[in-house]
Amino acid sequence: MMTYTVLKTLHILSMVLLFGTGLGSAFYKWMADRSGNLAHIAVTNRHVVLADWIFTTPTIVFQPISGLWMVCLLDLPLTTPWIAASFFLFFVAGACWFPVVWLQIRMQQIAADAVAEGSALPAIYWRMARWWFWLGVPAFTAMIAVVALMVFKDIPGVGS
Repeated sequence: MMTYTVLKTLHILSMVLLFGTGLGSAFYKWMADRSGNLAHIAVTNRHVVLADWIFTTPTIVFQPISGLWMVCLLDLPLTTPWIAASFFLFFVAGACWFPVVWLQIRMQQIAADAVAEGSALPAIYWRMARWWFWLGVPAFTAMIAVVALMVFKDIPGVGS
C-alpha cells in the first residue's frame, strides 16, 4: 500500500500544479489583455505559453498515467462510476485545452509581431482571446469536477 500512497500523493500534487498553473496563467493573461499595454500583453502571452510547456504538459501526461496505475493497484474496474466520470471530464478538459494551446501560441506570435512593428493588436487577436476565454470555462469546470471526484470518491476498504 506504500506504492499507492506515494502515487496518490504525486497524483494530488500533479493535479494541484495543473490546476494552479492553469488558473494562474488564465488570470495573468486575462489581466494583461485587459490592461491594453501591448508590451505587457506580449510578455504575458510568452510566459503563459512557457508555463504550459513546463508545468501543464507534464501534468497532463502524468495525471491519466498515475490515475490508471492507482486503479490497477486497487484492482478497480474502469467502469466504476467515479473513475469513468473522471476520465470523461479529463477528456473534456483536454479537448478544450488543445485548441487553447494553439490559440495561445498564435496570440503570442501576433502580440510579438505587433510589438516589433509598433502597431496595435489586430482584431483577430481579440477574437482569439474570446475563444481562448470561452474554451477555458468548460475546461476549468471539468477540472473542478475531477478534483471533487478525487476528494469525494468512495473506495471500499481504502481510506480516502
